[in-house]
Amino acid sequence: MDTYAIGDLRVHRIGFGAMQLPGRGVMGPPRDRDEALAVLRRAVDLGVDHIDTAQYYGPDVSNELIHAALHPYPDGLVLVTKVGSLRDADGAWLPAQRPEQLRDAVEENLRSLGVERLGAVNLRLMDHPVGDPGQRVPMEDQLAELAALRAEGKLAGIGISTASREQVEAADDLVGIVCVQNAFSLLDRSDADVLELCHRRGIAYVPYFPLGSAFPHTPKVTEDATVRAVAARRGVTPAQLGLAWLLAHRENILLIPGTSRVSHLEENLHAADIELTAAEEAELAAAGTIAQ
Repeated sequence: MDTYAIGDLRVHRIGFGAMQLPGRGVMGPPRDRDEALAVLRRAVDLGVDHIDTAQYYGPDVSNELIHAALHPYPDGLVLVTKVGSLRDADGAWLPAQRPEQLRDAVEENLRSLGVERLGAVNLRLMDHPVGDPGQRVPMEDQLAELAALRAEGKLAGIGISTASREQVEAADDLVGIVCVQNAFSLLDRSDADVLELCHRRGIAYVPYFPLGSAFPHTPKVTEDATVRAVAARRGVTPAQLGLAWLLAHRENILLIPGTSRVSHLEENLHAADIELTAAEEAELAAAGTIAQ
């Protein structure tokens, strides 16, 4: 696999996202703890050096599994987390946007992962109106707190997630961000302007929902007729093809596909071996249902 930088840290372009390690709904223990641990160890064995996680996955599950499977961590492993949200007992996603909450979340990630410094911390902005006035915090104040933590040596880089082009541009101007996590896939290229901004500025773009999701507004790449036809011709899976298209689309795209199964992990990583022809890229690009 080729590489791209997250700030001063260079990683392979396919990493691993830990969101699928906890139980159903990203809540509770994994379906199979031994398999979850095996996935993490196999990922590192196969060259994965970028793991994306969050303390609120589980909550408190993904980070514990990462620590149990991999600590002491191999040299060069970059651990990236997110702050700005939490879970309640029913599994609801709640805002935790105040600067002191962001600081507490960073400290909790450091503790649970057993590290003194995180590779990057993404500020997860809320993508819906926040009812609690106390959670309506200026982004500048949030980024200032993360910048203070960076100055203290607790994180190497600052990222932002679920952000508009204007927010990404402002965040980079204010504190110099190293990565952006937004929704983007072959079939949903509505965030293309943010991707291009990141490309021009040398910022890693890490798409979530790279293959779509069950949500109505994020069509599933693996169910698209064109994707399935091209995949069949190439003898690869639709998922591998969707990931390969992203790798070919822009050099600053880093992928963090997640899974709780070793076989699926290995399938995802093989996407790096697929070289698309210009004709295939054009055919797939025409399949986009939410265009740029």
